[in-house]
Amino acid sequence: MKGFRIGHGQDRAAATGVTVVLCEEGASAGVDVRGGAPATRETDLLAPVNLVKKIHAVFLAGGSAFGLDAASGIMTYLEERGVGFDVAVTTVPIVCGAALFDLTVGDGRVRPDRFMGYQACLDAVEEEPARGSVGAGTGASVGKFLGMERAMKSGIGWSLQKEGELEVAALVAVNCLGDVFDPERGCLVAGLRDGQGRQGDTEREMIAAWREKRDLFGGNTTLGVVLTNGAFTKAQMGKLASMAHDGYGRTLRPAHSMVDGDTIFALSRPVVEADLSVVGILAVRAVERAVVDAVVQASSLAGLPAPRDLAGRI
Repeated sequence: MKGFRIGHGQDRAAATGVTVVLCEEGASAGVDVRGGAPATRETDLLAPVNLVKKIHAVFLAGGSAFGLDAASGIMTYLEERGVGFDVAVTTVPIVCGAALFDLTVGDGRVRPDRFMGYQACLDAVEEEPARGSVGAGTGASVGKFLGMERAMKSGIGWSLQKEGELEVAALVAVNCLGDVFDPERGCLVAGLRDGQGRQGDTEREMIAAWREKRDLFGGNTTLGVVLTNGAFTKAQMGKLASMAHDGYGRTLRPAHSMVDGDTIFALSRPVVEADLSVVGILAVRAVERAVVDAVVQASSLAGLPAPRDLAGRI
C-alpha cells in the first residue's frame, strides 16, 4: 500500500522471525491489546493524551518478550536515514511493536534481535508482502491446547480491501492457542489435531477440561496491523484497532484468551476522507481474510505440518 513498506527477517532453521511495517513520513496510529498475556513495546505513547502524534514503524516479532529487541535494529535503520521525532541532537524514530510466543517451535534459544530487525527493514517493499511461514509467522503455530504434537503450522497473512480510492489492509501473524475458522467456508481450517491427525475442536476440549488450570507456555498471541489511506486522527486509529478485533472474533476459536496476547495496531496515511464506521467494516473483513490467509499460505516447518499438507484430513 502506498506510503507503507513491509519487510521480513527470519531464521528458518531456528523457526523465528520479525516483520516490520515502515511509514517513514509518519502515520497516525492506535492500538488495542485484548489478550491476557501481551508482550508489547511503546503502546502507551499511542494513547490520545500523550505527546507524539505520528509513528514511523510497527513491528511484529517472534521470540516472546525477547523478540522486542528487534526494535533496536529498526530504530538504527530509521535514524541512519534521518527519520524520527526531532530532538535537535538527532531524530528519535517512534517504533511500536509486539511479540508472539514461538519458543517451543524450532530452536527457542534463537530469537529476533537488532540484526534481524535491521534486515527486515532492508527487505521492506511497498508491494504486496510475502506471506506464510516468513517474518513473524516463521515460528507461528495453532491448536496447542493438547500439546505441540497435536498442533499445526501457521504463518502471517495479508488482505487488501478496496472501495474506490479507499484502501484498508491487514497483516496478521496467527499464533493462537486454538483453531482458525473460515467464515466464508463455514468450517474450521486449521488448529488442534485429534488422535488420528484430523481437525479437532479446541473449544470443546477446553470446556471439557474446565476444572484444570494448565500452563500453556505462558503465551501464544495473534498480532495484527491494519493500514488505511483514510485520513484519521490518533484517537480514531485507536477506535479502528478496537473495531478490527471483530475479525479475530470471527476467525479465532477461542479469541482473546488469558494465554493469548492478541493485539492489533492501526495506522493511517491520509489520502482520502472516509467514514470511520465504514473503514471499520472493511478492517474487520481484512483481518478476517488475513487470518485465514496466514494458515492457508503456511508451510510445514520444525516438525509441524501445515494445513495444506494435511489436505483431505481436515
